[in-house]
Amino acid sequence: EVHLVESGGGLVQAGGSLRLSCAASGFTFEDYAIGWFRQFPGLEQEEVACISNTDTSTRYADSVKGRFTISNDNAKNTVYLQMSDLKPEDTAVYYCVADHNCWGIKYGYWGMGTQVTVSS
Repeated sequence: EVHLVESGGGLVQAGGSLRLSCAASGFTFEDYAIGWFRQFPGLEQEEVACISNTDTSTRYADSVKGRFTISNDNAKNTVYLQMSDLKPEDTAVYYCVADHNCWGIKYGYWGMGTQVTVSS
């Protein structure tokens, strides 16, 4: 059974940093891609970033390029999202998602999410 557990969320001031973790189990980690999505208070969703565990290729939303970095540790079956220079508009619930590649990532397996709140 696929299991994704996010951690690392919390309350931070604008300009601060957080690192989110996504611990995965129940599938062959190296054969999958892991993405981070966020859901804003108004329920709009956005794909934040995605990484292929096969070739470590990545992609980012324009809104986070240069501020967020996605990385993986195949030995730990974990994907990280390093978030820097956080802004109040980054406030959302962050979810990690697993699928065979980044192109269909939103249709994959979702974790339960972790709340990130950025105060101004």
